[in-house]
Amino acid sequence: MYARRVGLVSFWLLFLSTAALPAQKPGNNRPLLVCYGDSITAGYGLAAGQSYPDALQRDLDRSGFHFRVLNQGTSGATTKDAVAGVHAILALHPLIVVVEFGGNDGLRGLPLEQTRRNLDALLTELQNAHIRILLAGITLPPNYGGEYIQQFEQIYRDQAARHHTAIVPMLYKGLVNVPGTIQPDGIHPTAKGSEIIAQTLFPEIKSLLR
Repeated sequence: MYARRVGLVSFWLLFLSTAALPAQKPGNNRPLLVCYGDSITAGYGLAAGQSYPDALQRDLDRSGFHFRVLNQGTSGATTKDAVAGVHAILALHPLIVVVEFGGNDGLRGLPLEQTRRNLDALLTELQNAHIRILLAGITLPPNYGGEYIQQFEQIYRDQAARHHTAIVPMLYKGLVNVPGTIQPDGIHPTAKGSEIIAQTLFPEIKSLLR
């Protein structure tokens, strides 16, 4: 009788502890695509669900690609911050990482060589972990001067060539002269802009999935 009572108590304790565990979210077992970037990725100034990673998730779902998109964007982050945080990204074991950094470097007028060196280190870490990479380039406002902007944009092309990674040289190329795609600050995309950015990235991502 005692053994039976102990067994019954053990059963209920196991049942209650199991019931207390959080339910596994649908899709958590899908391969992971991480969007790693700054405020553009984070969705600065937007409501929940309006960032380009959110739009990318919807595009993937509609096209039958069973991936989970994880937004790892941090407002204000530079390429130096990207290198410092890359081990947290590696710990997630993603299949694909969209790398979107450098805009804050440029806006702060940081030395181009520093941006180049940091991107090189970041891409090297991801490649050594056998992660597929899509490098997203960005530009700067015209007041930074044509020569500086040209050299800045070239960094992305040079690093993509050096590391043989997929690249979208200009993340905002689909937003040019399209009303309602940039917030009043002149820098960050609106919800409409985020949808277009996702569409810009999507063809390259599909190529990586193949």
